[in-house]
Amino acid sequence: DIVNLVLGLLALLSGLTWTVGIIKFVRFQQDRRASEGFLKAFRQASSIQDLPAILDAASGTLTAVCSAGCRELESIRRSPIVLDAMDRREILEHTLRQQIHVEQTRLEDGLGILASVGSTAPFIGLFGTVWGIMHALISISQAGSAGLDVVAGPIGEALIATAVGIAAAVPAVLAYNYFRRRVRLAVVRMESFASAFQHLVIKSRHESPAGGR
Repeated sequence: DIVNLVLGLLALLSGLTWTVGIIKFVRFQQDRRASEGFLKAFRQASSIQDLPAILDAASGTLTAVCSAGCRELESIRRSPIVLDAMDRREILEHTLRQQIHVEQTRLEDGLGILASVGSTAPFIGLFGTVWGIMHALISISQAGSAGLDVVAGPIGEALIATAVGIAAAVPAVLAYNYFRRRVRLAVVRMESFASAFQHLVIKSRHESPAGGR
């Protein structure tokens, strides 16, 4: 029966929505706690040389951005090409920006599923309803009776598909909007940290955690 298949598909999509939502929520909470702990340690650093010890015990998106910056500084220090201060600053900024994009993509993983469920579930439910009503009307015409007791049952069952489709779509849309906001906040936090990282580089007057000038 097509209606039952539609209901089964909507139930599967609803379960997928809740699974993705719970996983994303847990990961965002973990990253927030890790970032807060890392920032607390980072603010106590007086120079770039202090960062390797902090990075060893840290995790999260800010740690990834910081690690990328430290690796780039070390690469610049080891490079046989002599770069002026402006070039070094531009290279570092580009590296930090690239890592922010990488972390943003990772944070957005799974949001496409929520968007797809939110946009398609109502139409899947509507398809099930239309199909169910069509077959209900065919059955009623074949029975030769159009009484309320005959019509209400089949059409009522068909309408359930639309209700289930909406019920599957609403949590998906709400979760998508919520996590999109969390991603935007995380990106702002990473961009703010990138500025603080570059400020620390200038303040410490070092080009790498190893202490090169």
